[in-house]
Amino acid sequence: MSGLGTKRKAIDNFFAPRNKKVALLDTAVTFQCSGEGLLRTNVPKETGVPGLVPHTDFVDRGEQQQILAFLNNPNKCTWRTDLKRRTMHFGGTYCLVPQRSAGPDQPKPEIVQAPPIPPELNWLVQRMVDAQIYKDDQRPQFCIVNEYTGNLGISAHTENFQFGEPVVGLSLSSPCPIRFHELAEPFDGSVRSGKAAKAQKTGRSVDVELPPRSLLVMTGQSRWNWQHEVARTAKGRGPGWKRVSLTFRYKP
Repeated sequence: MSGLGTKRKAIDNFFAPRNKKVALLDTAVTFQCSGEGLLRTNVPKETGVPGLVPHTDFVDRGEQQQILAFLNNPNKCTWRTDLKRRTMHFGGTYCLVPQRSAGPDQPKPEIVQAPPIPPELNWLVQRMVDAQIYKDDQRPQFCIVNEYTGNLGISAHTENFQFGEPVVGLSLSSPCPIRFHELAEPFDGSVRSGKAAKAQKTGRSVDVELPPRSLLVMTGQSRWNWQHEVARTAKGRGPGWKRVSLTFRYKP
């Protein structure tokens, strides 16, 4: 009898739910009955952040390599290297930060006009429209590309409130967790100005694990009431770890 009890306890433990500290962006499989039998449907799992919708495998491996090859083509794209991480802008303007000078004449930041979103990314924007992420007459006009390597990251922030919703991020190359912080109220403060760090948080945070080739859509509370960040740490990142993100934004 003792052996049977031990076996039953082991089986019960096998089916017991496990506590998770992060939200994984895989999909749950459900089946629906129809006249033609069972239909398999992929349903995104809850992230714990209201308004945050993940789309896994939004691009395939070949399309990922196509995007990365385009971004790294010096004849078509230019990375800015004034920050610790490489970045690239499409649409609008950005501030180019000069290297600090040891002399008294410190060069001033330069405002640079970025090129529009290039034709090579039109198919990606169209796919987001076809998926009803963006409306056909409200396509994103702005895209910022960030490359994270080693222990690089970015502090907690919300996207500038001059942009509307959704804010959409495509994550390429290596997997990466994104930490979301709930705010007491919507707060529009940038990392560069230092105002983002002054946002009043509720103390609630959620880690969302982003697999390669996933698309993360922020609407509603996740867009306005939650900051997001990439931790500055090499922990959990193996040799050659690299994440490239493309963040699309629409300005009304």
